Amino acid sequence: MRYDTELATAIPLRRLEAAPENLLTLFGDHSLDAYRLGMQRCVSLVHHSLSRHQRPFSGVEPDELQPEFDAIDLDRPLPNVEAGLEEIQRLYLDHAVHFHNPSYVAHLNCPVTLPSILAEAIATPLNTAVETWDQSAGATLIEQKLIDWTTARIGLGDAADGVFTSGGTQSNLMALMIARDAACAELPGHAGNRHHGLPADYRRLRILTSEVSHFSVQKAASLLGLGYDAVIPVPCDDDKRMSLEALRARLEDCHRDALLPFAVVATAGTTDFGSIDPIPGIAELCRSRGIWLHVDAAYGGGLLLSRRYRHWLAGIEQADSVSVDYHKTFFQPVSCSACLVRDRRQLGHVTYHADYLNPRDQADQGTPDLVNKSLQTTRRFDALKLWLTLRTLGAATLGGYLDDVIALTRRTYALLQERDDIDVLTAPALSTLVFRYRPAGIRDDATIEAINHHVRHTLSRRGEGVVAGTRVDECFYLKFTLLNPQTQIEDMRRLIERIVAHGEAFVADHGHLETASNAAGYDSEVAPSVMATFADAGRT
Repeated sequence: MRYDTELATAIPLRRLEAAPENLLTLFGDHSLDAYRLGMQRCVSLVHHSLSRHQRPFSGVEPDELQPEFDAIDLDRPLPNVEAGLEEIQRLYLDHAVHFHNPSYVAHLNCPVTLPSILAEAIATPLNTAVETWDQSAGATLIEQKLIDWTTARIGLGDAADGVFTSGGTQSNLMALMIARDAACAELPGHAGNRHHGLPADYRRLRILTSEVSHFSVQKAASLLGLGYDAVIPVPCDDDKRMSLEALRARLEDCHRDALLPFAVVATAGTTDFGSIDPIPGIAELCRSRGIWLHVDAAYGGGLLLSRRYRHWLAGIEQADSVSVDYHKTFFQPVSCSACLVRDRRQLGHVTYHADYLNPRDQADQGTPDLVNKSLQTTRRFDALKLWLTLRTLGAATLGGYLDDVIALTRRTYALLQERDDIDVLTAPALSTLVFRYRPAGIRDDATIEAINHHVRHTLSRRGEGVVAGTRVDECFYLKFTLLNPQTQIEDMRRLIERIVAHGEAFVADHGHLETASNAAGYDSEVAPSVMATFADAGRT
C-alpha cells in the first residue's frame, strides 16, 4: 500500500496576486507590503496543512519521497516565491508529522502554545542575536528574567544563573563540562583546564548516572575527551529509578579503584519511562563526597509549574546544575531550553573574552553580554516565545496542561492493563507507557517483536498513528509518549484498538506462528522468517 495520495492533493489556496517585485528582496521597511502578503500566504499554507490533514502522518516512506528531491537542482532557482511555496507544500507540508494530532504519541514532541508562535513571528524577521547587549538590548533582559524565574522556581538560591541552550543535550554537555573543569581545578598541582588542558590523570575521571538515563551523558563524556567508558551506569529499582544502594556501591568501587567520580547525573524524567530518580538521597551522597550533582530535568522540568505534582521534584533545589527543556513540558516550539547552575561563578568555565565582541573591560563595566556564559556564540532569541506564553497564559495554565497529560497517561495505563493480550512493562511515572502486544499462545520474544514491528509500521504507513519503539532488556516494546493535553481517553482507546487489530491480522495471516510457538516455545527458524516477512506485510 502506498501512502494516501489524497493527502497530497492541495485544496485551492489563495495565491499571491500582483505580489510586489520586492518580495524577492531583503527584508526591511521597503518590503513591508511584500512581507505582509507573503505571511498571509504562509498562514494559508499552514491552515491548509492543519485543516486538510486530519491524520498525524501521510505514511510516505523515504524511498518514495527521495526521488522528488533528487530531481531538484538547487543551482537553478524557481521563477517566483509562489512556486517556492508550492514546492514546500509538496515536499514538506503534505508529509509533515503533526505533533498536535491526538494519534501522535511517539516522542517527546508537544503541541505548542499560540502565543509562542506569535512570538516567533516577531523575533524571526528582526533576526535578533542575543550573544551581546549591542545586538539584542531588551532581548538580553528578557532571557535573563526568565533564567532568574526558572532558578527561583527550582530553588537554587540568589547566586544562581544560567543561559538558554539548543536543548537538553547541549545543557547536559555544558553542565558536565563545568563540573569537570571545577573538579580538575581542585586537583593538586593543576592550574585549570582552560589554559593547560586536562590533567595528566584525566583517565581516572568518572561520571555516574542511571542505566536508563539519556544518551547525551555518554556523548558529553566523549566530547569532553573522557570517552564513553568514563560513564558508569548505575542499576535501577523496579520502577526504573536509580538505586541509592547501587549508587553507593559504585562510589565505593571508584574509591577502591582510585578513580575520580566528579559528577552524578540524576534524571527527572527518563525518556522511556518518565521515571524520576530519588534526588534527595542522591544529593546527600554527592554532598558527603564533594561530588557535583547535575539533574537532567529536560523532560520533567514542567513539574516546576504543577500544582499537583511539584513535590515529585523534591531535592532538585540541592543540585549544582539543572537542565530544563521548555520545548517539552512547557509546550514551547523547538528550540527552547536552558542550563542552570547554583553558583554563577561556575559559568566562568565557559567564558572567553574576544576584543571584537565581548572584551573584558565591557564585562567589568557590567554589560550583560550573554555570550560570556554560553557555549554558543550566535543564538536565536528563543526566550521571547516563553516570555509571551507566561505573560498571556500564565504558569498555572502550563502546569495544568502537564497535570492533564499525567492524568490521561494513568487512564491509558488502566486501558492497557485491562487487556490480556498487552504486556505493560511498568506503571507510568510522568507520561510514557512502555508495552507490547502479545497474543495468546505466542511466547518467544523474537516472534512477538516481529508482530510489534509490524503493528508500528502499519499504523504509520496508514496514517493512523505514530507510536515509538524501544528496547528493554533486549526485548522490543512499543511506547506511548503523551504530551498533548487535548488528547482524550477515547482517542487512546481507538489507537489501542487499532494496535490490537493490526496485531490480530498479522497473526491470522501467519497462522503457523501459533502452532510453532506452542510446540516448542521457540523455534529458531520461525522467528527469523517472521522478521523477514513482516515488512512486506506492512506494505500491502
